[in-house]
Amino acid sequence: MTLQRLRQPSLALAGLFLLVPSAGAAQAARPAPALQPVELDSTILGGYGWRNIGPDRGGRSIAATGVRGRKQEAYFGAVGGGLWKTTNGGETWRPVTDDQITSASVGAVAVSESDPNVVFIGTGETCIRGNIMPGDGVYKSTDGGATWTHVGFRQSHGISKIRIHPTDPNVVYVAVFGKYSAPSDERGVYKTTDGGRSWRRVLFRNDATAAIDLSIDPTDPDVLYASLWEAYRKEYQMSSGGPGSGLFKSTDGGETWTEITRRPGLPEGGVVGRIGVSVSGANPRRVYALVEHDSGGLFRSEDAGRTWAKINESRSIRQRAFYYTHVFADPKNPDVVYIENTALFRSTDGGKTLDNVGRGTHGDFHDLWIDPDDPSHLVVGNDGGGAVSFDTAGKWTAQDYSTAQFYHVVTTAHVPYHVCGSQQDNSTLCVPFDWNAAAVGLGMGRRRGGGRAADSTRDITAGAMSVAYVAGGGEPGYIAPDPRNPDLFYSGTNNGSYVDKFNRRLGISREVNPYPWFYSGEPAIDIRERWQWTFPILFSPVDRRTLYVSSQRLWATTDGGQTWRALSGDLTRHDPATLGKSGGPITGDMNGPEVYATIFAVGPGKRDLNVIWTGSDDGLVHVTRDGGATWTNVTPPDMPDFGRVSQIDASAFGSGAAYVSVRRPLLDRPGALHLADQGLRKDLTRIVADPPDAYVHAVREDPTRPGLLARRRSMASTSRTTTRRWQELNPELPDSADRRPGRRGERAGEPRPRLLGARQPGAAPPARAGEARTRADQAQRRPSRCARGQRWC
Repeated sequence: MTLQRLRQPSLALAGLFLLVPSAGAAQAARPAPALQPVELDSTILGGYGWRNIGPDRGGRSIAATGVRGRKQEAYFGAVGGGLWKTTNGGETWRPVTDDQITSASVGAVAVSESDPNVVFIGTGETCIRGNIMPGDGVYKSTDGGATWTHVGFRQSHGISKIRIHPTDPNVVYVAVFGKYSAPSDERGVYKTTDGGRSWRRVLFRNDATAAIDLSIDPTDPDVLYASLWEAYRKEYQMSSGGPGSGLFKSTDGGETWTEITRRPGLPEGGVVGRIGVSVSGANPRRVYALVEHDSGGLFRSEDAGRTWAKINESRSIRQRAFYYTHVFADPKNPDVVYIENTALFRSTDGGKTLDNVGRGTHGDFHDLWIDPDDPSHLVVGNDGGGAVSFDTAGKWTAQDYSTAQFYHVVTTAHVPYHVCGSQQDNSTLCVPFDWNAAAVGLGMGRRRGGGRAADSTRDITAGAMSVAYVAGGGEPGYIAPDPRNPDLFYSGTNNGSYVDKFNRRLGISREVNPYPWFYSGEPAIDIRERWQWTFPILFSPVDRRTLYVSSQRLWATTDGGQTWRALSGDLTRHDPATLGKSGGPITGDMNGPEVYATIFAVGPGKRDLNVIWTGSDDGLVHVTRDGGATWTNVTPPDMPDFGRVSQIDASAFGSGAAYVSVRRPLLDRPGALHLADQGLRKDLTRIVADPPDAYVHAVREDPTRPGLLARRRSMASTSRTTTRRWQELNPELPDSADRRPGRRGERAGEPRPRLLGARQPGAAPPARAGEARTRADQAQRRPSRCARGQRWC
């Protein structure tokens, strides 16, 4: 094979690869296409535009705050959608950082109590689950979120907490996580006294230990408590805890710190993990600490941290400690304390007993703001976004805004087509391409919900819906609509191996798994078939009966999942070092995202059923030209070791060509994979220019215009996501007969594929926020449930 790589200067951290057969490839169906740059007519792109097709259903948030003295204002940070603000008590929200900040992920937010126009946000996630987005530091606004300025920490993947001095908005403290998977000097607690123009690090352990929590004594702002956390996250492993973790106190405004990790009453010996800390505004001698430890739990001090007592060791507040471990003291009553985990707990007896007060909003809680003047006024951040309560969690505002995170998106064969996706910590969901027209057809008009669904099988949870509907499966899965029956779906579910076959018309689901095994808590090496959290499920473009799924092997069925055939052996590196237990050294975490050495991408041939490409999450690319009888390792030689193959798209204009998008591995330090500037072999031709810290998540070739590609690109250091239509590849145009329908597995008369997001002639203009919401979206005000009732997924 001859390997030709799309150009990327200096670094092979990631990239987009074009694989074409060499002249001597025996199975080549046609000569290799020539490569030459072409100019894209800007008028082609001028006819396209983006519009939001819904649904308005919130996604994960780990940062939320109210505004002291302005009860109608609040903010929440979406981990994939920027910062959002409400000025009417949570009834409606609007994004305030779009097109102003580099990272789409906001993981920390704070508003000055003395000047509510001053807002700081930190980007990136520090609840280090398996699917997270890094950030690029801290931003500041002095006009209530209207405009933003970057003020530091560009090299940190995540900012854990931001705390502002209660009377001086120029004094700010930032807990910096650093990089997720590599030693990082930009860790620890930092302080500014000039509003962010300059920063000093005031607390630091080592380059493996992050700062994770901060609490300021509101009665004496010179008193602070901070926690450090030795932790890392790699593709196949997470660790929470180590000798770097600890609890600290300062009495001079953060200039000096005293470690109090082993004070009397706190856990003796053993490894300490993540710690949440909060000092009571009602009684500053009362301090709460939630400690990850073999004998951990909720601890309470009555003497400002000198001595402690364990108050509660319930597993409900300790499970998945790396993902939660959040505690908040009430500002008026020292006996009231909130603890966040899968539920929001409130205690009125100093933590001894707990009541779940998070019902009525989404689950999986990560941040809480309690109004210092009115403790019944709460703002929460959870996996459904931000929500506001004015009656001590009796009622919560709706989370109906467009911050949902979708793992995958696919279109159906309906005319006009439907768009389906699987939402993080929620369900799959499909909406018609022109959902407003569909709502009108059902008598919905442009109203906010209401009306009765035309088909009872369109229910998502307890609420009927008008237009949107589930497609079976669960939160992380691929969705494969049957090309012969648009109301039949094959979807993935939580914890792998579970393929759900869902008949929308009948409202019936059944499992059709190649190897059924619902795993949890098992290392990858003990799992016979290693199914990734989000494993491929897709139909062949040539034979519309053939469905592929993949573990470490490739599987196929032609009878709707009644029988399966393994088409390959193990097509991964399966290095034992990447297949061990994840989590620890205190709390294990093996939920599915950590299952490694799997086929992460499958690219069925678009001209020849026997041609199939596979890519693994540990950096191998294979191809078969005989339907799986033999496989050839065609991994590009300059591809980074253990680089994750995110997606493969077989070319529609030559059975021997495919596009492969690769993400650099987290386990490598930035800059560790330098290439000589132009020192590539002759069989590698650079024809794409990208920033050296960029990588490509996904790529699709236009099925009718050779050389026109769509890619999704991210910055490795900032996670800025852009979607562009571009072409730097121009294979020779096939003859005119090859451009007719039916020559690429299509059938004459079928609708031609459309570019997702393009407005069609005569289509309605983009709808305003809040219009034509379905009742299913309103139903999401209640906590969602993961597959089979699991709430920790």
